[in-house]
Amino acid sequence: MPESILGSHASPALQEHSRNMTTTLKKSRVFAAEGTSPIAGSQKEEVMPPAPPKKIEKSSLEYLVKSGIAGGLAGCAGKTVVGPLDRVKILFQTSNPNFAKYAGSWSGLPIAMRDIYASTGVRGLFKGHSATLLRIFPYAGIKFLAYEQIRAAVIKTKAQETPGRRFISGSMAGMASVFFTYPLEVIRVRLAFETRQAQRSTLRSICKMIYNEHPPPPINNTSNPVASVAATITPRQGLANFFRGFTPTMLGMLPYAGASFLAHDTMSDVLRIPALAPYTTLANTSREESTTTTYKPAQLQYWAELSAGGFAGFFSQTVSYPLEVIRRRMQVGGVVGDGHRLSMAEVIKRVYMERGWRGFFVGLTIGYVKVIPMAATSFFIYERGKYYFGI
Repeated sequence: MPESILGSHASPALQEHSRNMTTTLKKSRVFAAEGTSPIAGSQKEEVMPPAPPKKIEKSSLEYLVKSGIAGGLAGCAGKTVVGPLDRVKILFQTSNPNFAKYAGSWSGLPIAMRDIYASTGVRGLFKGHSATLLRIFPYAGIKFLAYEQIRAAVIKTKAQETPGRRFISGSMAGMASVFFTYPLEVIRVRLAFETRQAQRSTLRSICKMIYNEHPPPPINNTSNPVASVAATITPRQGLANFFRGFTPTMLGMLPYAGASFLAHDTMSDVLRIPALAPYTTLANTSREESTTTTYKPAQLQYWAELSAGGFAGFFSQTVSYPLEVIRRRMQVGGVVGDGHRLSMAEVIKRVYMERGWRGFFVGLTIGYVKVIPMAATSFFIYERGKYYFGI
């Protein structure tokens, strides 16, 4: 009770109790105004800010731009995380003479990275990374953008949300991204493949080298005259050099991109089932369909989103790795051996004769080490980017 009510005749103990009660009441009003409690103190649960409650059609220019930017940033972040691993994997896959001795063992990866660092420093571990980022931003941007658009056309209702349609949407998106960015991929691989120390390879010098390469004339194939004629009339220098390995790349993208998006979306659905949702999703991040907003499932917590992306990387890498090895060998065909540009069939035959069926999985362990964190990072950045962009 306030001291004014008790009067001056109250005992000292009762007056002290009254002052304590008054102080407590004042503190309670302060806590109530700040939205805290005297028990919780200043600790607050981290909550993501709500996305703008605006309905943006997927076919609109705003959606295309925002999804493209989110995808490009996601791809760059993923590639930067695994830049050194990516270079070592390319050296293993293409049987670089200086690094072939390290392939096929668990210790080969750290030893190869140590040797690169000892000779050229950090710059050597990220050799070709500028070309990687130059390529990956449009590549990833087109891939994610195309997936959203193709998915909207192929999967129009919840009943059409099937694994087959998800796989087709991802495959077509991957093929679209490769079609528009493949020459940059060839440049990136050649920059990473170069290990000579006599002179520093630059983006300009590598482009000039690829453009001016003149492979030997094709050998006449008497058993298949159609193939011989096709090989003769096919451009074998100039701009055509930037499309080496294009066929296996397109073929490999079918299972890789399709499996990647299928695995990610499926795992995301599993993590959002009612039994797991309280532990795997962020509160107040879902959106219901209305006249002003589009439906959006709740955002996964960071570890759950990273797990879904990592699983997508593991699954897609396993499915498509043999075609990736073939593609790498074709892309560096002008700088190994006799300079003869190998066809897809010739590469398959040569890889099998060198190492048997295991040759098609050389570097797969490094592939897992690289692709799992790369895919996890990419999907995480993309999903968060879409959320903050309000799409």
